[in-house]
Amino acid sequence: MTAAVALDSTLCRLLFSEALVSESAGILLRSRLQTVARRLGFPESRRQNMLLVASEMVTNLIKHAGAKGVVQIWQQPGNVLDLVSFDYGPGIHDPVSAQRDGFSTVGTLGKGLGSMQRLSDRFGIFSQPRTGSVHPWQGTLVWCRFEPEPLPPTLGQVGLFVRSLANDRHNGDHIYLELRPDRLRLFHLDGLGHGKDAAQATAHLDRYLAEAETLDGLVARVDRHLRVTTRGAVGIACELNARHQSLTMLGVGDMSAHLCQEGEVQHFSFAPGVLGREHKTPRPTEVAVGAGALLVSTSDGIRRGWDEKTFPGLCRQHPQLIAYVLGNAMARLTDDQSVCVLRMDDFSDRQGEGGFNLEVQRGCMIA
Repeated sequence: MTAAVALDSTLCRLLFSEALVSESAGILLRSRLQTVARRLGFPESRRQNMLLVASEMVTNLIKHAGAKGVVQIWQQPGNVLDLVSFDYGPGIHDPVSAQRDGFSTVGTLGKGLGSMQRLSDRFGIFSQPRTGSVHPWQGTLVWCRFEPEPLPPTLGQVGLFVRSLANDRHNGDHIYLELRPDRLRLFHLDGLGHGKDAAQATAHLDRYLAEAETLDGLVARVDRHLRVTTRGAVGIACELNARHQSLTMLGVGDMSAHLCQEGEVQHFSFAPGVLGREHKTPRPTEVAVGAGALLVSTSDGIRRGWDEKTFPGLCRQHPQLIAYVLGNAMARLTDDQSVCVLRMDDFSDRQGEGGFNLEVQRGCMIA
């Protein structure tokens, strides 16, 4: 059997999210960051870099966005730590220039974004300046990633955002991924309601991903499994096949999927009903995809009203940055929220066979 890598969204955790209205308010952020980074085994020199980046984020949020926003600490698969600043400020008209030392709009030394980029293992910025156009969100998101130790460079083809209602410890939204050399399977579920019962309904279903030969079989097995539990769920099953350059998907219930390629965003909906209860028969949809194609799946905790016009240029960003933008900007705060973003690898140099280069970190399960 070909080796497979499995990833479970329980490895994605929001550890801190606070509005920081003054420099002194950053003390709690830095304290929490220091504690988490030490627990995950980051050496002292790396922890100091994180603290410097956190301080720059707080300063920028206060000076440039009027303290209208939050700074977050995320733990991602493989004990990776992400620092995210998300604000509702005036935005940056030229993010590329803003990353150069000496660039400033408020008379400072202008080293903030440049230093954050140098101190981080990965860095991303996405900004929507205030204009006359109507957008779901206007402001700036800055993302800085820290890895436990230097890792080989990859294309980083996955982004996860999983946040429970009111930051409860239990989350009914669950994302399973299975990666093989020529295909990538995604199973994205949302247990009915929220809290412990919803979380239990969608937990421990990863075995069906490996056992089922087809997506129809996968959904059918989970449907039968849920009929003996107290809760049903809605869900999407997808398979990206690099060899055939195709995307196949089917699902049941109020979930959504979005395919971004060639500057366009195509939206998909699924059979009405609930897995484990009554539902229409899900029918597979197959579409052609090319290198660089982006698949975004979301639960109903994420609003659907977005495309390339409302977020110009977003689909060209790193999948993790996209997940953070959509998760923060398009969240419904009355439900659990989850986003999964996948990009097909550039297979042009692989003799036409195709493939994936998922950013799989230590801590993921190998089957």
